[in-house]
Amino acid sequence: MAKGRRNAGRKGPRRWLLRLVALAVLIGLAFAGWLWWDMREWRPDEALYPEQGAVAPAGSGAIRFETLKAIGARFVYLPLVADTSAPAFAARFAQAQAAGLEVGVVLEFDPCLPADRQSGLFAQMVPRDSTLLPPAIGLVRLADGCNPAVSDAAVESELMTLINQIEMHSGAAAILRLSPAFEARHNTATALARDLWLMRDRARPDYAGRPWLLWSANSALVTAASEEPVEWVVVQK
Repeated sequence: MAKGRRNAGRKGPRRWLLRLVALAVLIGLAFAGWLWWDMREWRPDEALYPEQGAVAPAGSGAIRFETLKAIGARFVYLPLVADTSAPAFAARFAQAQAAGLEVGVVLEFDPCLPADRQSGLFAQMVPRDSTLLPPAIGLVRLADGCNPAVSDAAVESELMTLINQIEMHSGAAAILRLSPAFEARHNTATALARDLWLMRDRARPDYAGRPWLLWSANSALVTAASEEPVEWVVVQK
């Protein structure tokens, strides 16, 4: 009987410990679920960041640019990648301008392709127009999957060539839309004296080591403007 009481005494604290662990897990799951739901519609405070805008989804779905403006966007960047359809891009460009939004283009840098091919696409698709927002170059993809292999030095050389060619076409200094992974690999924020566009959901980004101009604060904002989530961006004055 004494042995049974001792075993029961040991099991009591274990049960409480298991219950506390289970409760902590449930609280964690509930918080994660709330955070995911809240992020669907979260945007930075307009009192802190009065100038806000978006990056249009890269897919082929319809975008209601008037709705985008109505929910608070003052500007929109249109993504440009190697397989972009010229008619579809031109239509979106015209629709965004007709909605009264300031329009810019973000060219997604492909480290596996020569700079000339990428700047040629930009020159073909983007008109010379001083009213456009400064061009942006998306620095997200790394060269790890390139075939044939491309060295980091070659990536950095081609990127500098691309920047010069884009700026020559547009007549404006490029903004570098810089991911944490690309910055960690190439130290771009230190190497290149250009305005920065950083990315981090909800929390202010600090991985570049110097001030930024644009912040992608929500990578997947759910809105009535598009069936696909949009990337929400704010300007730091």
